[in-house]
Amino acid sequence: MCGIAGIFDTRESAPVNDQVLREMTGSLAHRGPDADGFFVEDGVGLGHRRLSIIDLEGGVQPFLNDAGTVAMTYNGEVYNFAEMRDELRAAGHEFHTHSDTEVLVHAWEEWGEACVERFNGMFALGIYDRRRQSLFLARDRLGIKPLYYSTLPNGLLVFGSELKALLQAPWLERKIDPLAVEDYFAYGYVPEPRTILEGVHKLPPGHTLNVTRGKPVPGPSQYWDVAFQPGEARSEADIEEEIRHRVTESVKLRMIADVPLGAFLSGGVDSSAVVAAMADLKDSPVKTCSISFGDPKFNESAFAQVVADKFETDHEVRQVDPADFDLIDRLVGFYDEPYADSSAMPTYRVCELARNKVTVALSGDGGDENFAGYRRYRWHAYEERVRRLLPPGLRGPVFGLAGRLYPKMDWAPKVLRAKSTLQALARDSLEGYFHSVSMLTPDERAQLFSADFRRSLQGYEAVEVLAEHAKRSPTDDPLSLVQYLDFKTYLPGDILTKVDRASMAHSLEVRVPLLDHTFVDWVSGLGPSVKLRGREGKYIFKKALEPVLPHDILYRPKMGFAVPIGQWFKGPLADRVRSAVLGPALEETGIFDTAFLDRMLREHQSGQRDHSSALWALLMFDGFQRQVMS
Repeated sequence: MCGIAGIFDTRESAPVNDQVLREMTGSLAHRGPDADGFFVEDGVGLGHRRLSIIDLEGGVQPFLNDAGTVAMTYNGEVYNFAEMRDELRAAGHEFHTHSDTEVLVHAWEEWGEACVERFNGMFALGIYDRRRQSLFLARDRLGIKPLYYSTLPNGLLVFGSELKALLQAPWLERKIDPLAVEDYFAYGYVPEPRTILEGVHKLPPGHTLNVTRGKPVPGPSQYWDVAFQPGEARSEADIEEEIRHRVTESVKLRMIADVPLGAFLSGGVDSSAVVAAMADLKDSPVKTCSISFGDPKFNESAFAQVVADKFETDHEVRQVDPADFDLIDRLVGFYDEPYADSSAMPTYRVCELARNKVTVALSGDGGDENFAGYRRYRWHAYEERVRRLLPPGLRGPVFGLAGRLYPKMDWAPKVLRAKSTLQALARDSLEGYFHSVSMLTPDERAQLFSADFRRSLQGYEAVEVLAEHAKRSPTDDPLSLVQYLDFKTYLPGDILTKVDRASMAHSLEVRVPLLDHTFVDWVSGLGPSVKLRGREGKYIFKKALEPVLPHDILYRPKMGFAVPIGQWFKGPLADRVRSAVLGPALEETGIFDTAFLDRMLREHQSGQRDHSSALWALLMFDGFQRQVMS
């Protein structure tokens, strides 16, 4: 994998600051430790850090066409490059390397902006075309690879793989976007296209941005979306066979590499399916790795070992220190923006373990979004059935009152913790789903923020992120809609961000076969009833894998990849979280109500309420303030 950066003068062809470009590119050295490269001429500068994966000698970047009129900096892998190369050769193009990079440059020459519609892979790229006086930015369909950009008051457009690259530009003002703060404390991350800083954007998945010098900078243009269009009627047996075939083909496509390749193996359905396909395709043992925790509530390593034994993989397990506190401050540097998914810690460690053996690892990410595997999908379907029983005019007052009166009992068994469900039932479908995925409720966020900060929001609420995506959804089926919303928000904003930054911190490339866009489109067209059947999420996926994986792997309870932060904040991290949450870095922002922060701490540490997610989010925000904004 690689890191990319660039500067483009949108107004004139003035010389660019070469030193700034080098600092932007240098900040991404962890993404590409093998080499760096630069292309600079008046009005444009492109930088590249390389992690060599395919054609180790021939894929040096930025890559220029034969005439020297097109230059590209590119992060990612396009797996169907060989087929495109044959098509381009037939059209008269000549090739001098075996790299996918050269194919992409010729694809731009032949097809222009439409070239991305032919790419199958994960990518973020910047192409400068001297003849057109243009800069073309593009990001892959699912958002596997990141791309940040900002148009500055001086007319320069700067872009990079991570926010830290843009922060090297001295012209960029570091001003927090209040709407992004509201989003962050609702979702635990800042959803695309917003970033934590005003004027800085993430290019959304499946979008391009084509900027022509001397013209106003346009908005991004979408070239792909998840279809969710019903496919042809087929028997379940046929669907199961097709799933097995498509997973195998997707894995096969992602095993192309000139460096050591392996896989993450958690012992869950998705990673086990990927490893099974790899084992069937490889003559030698698949290199797999997993991590274990001392606490059995968080430990999946025994299940991973079952799969490793079945497929005779070259498996390595490392036990993670449950008190891995030294990593907390380092996480802020990896993610740049506030990022509150605590599973980033074990993800970082499993990437570290994998990098000792391989340069490329395949993961099982995407299975839950494709096949409705998350528990919240099951709860949403249940709540939708209840909502249909009562008209909104009656449901809102009845469940709203019940939700207000029912005590918040985080300490009680799950069956007695009905307050959140009652509150969700009082809302409409979209607001109910937002309630289920929110880290803090609207009432809690209102108490968290100071009066001045609440006024700066001007009535904005984070649910508007989902509402905007819902307006453009190709489906109104209740289950398919919330899957679509997760494809637009949770998948790129949380899951793929987590894996990209954790893997790139170790110069490890991670490929995700279950997010092949042709596979995603096909699965989206399957009926909701074969994805979620009764209480069984991923129903048809599991049925398809019954001939391949042990029953206990397919039908065991889902565990997730969690760490015991709630316990930490009452014990070994009690003083640390207090000094952060009530410390000067957060207080000086003026964003928070310090009395509410103090109350949250006291309630959590006394065991009265579980505020672990909110406290973790505040701890990460404190680190962001100290490391990025200071």
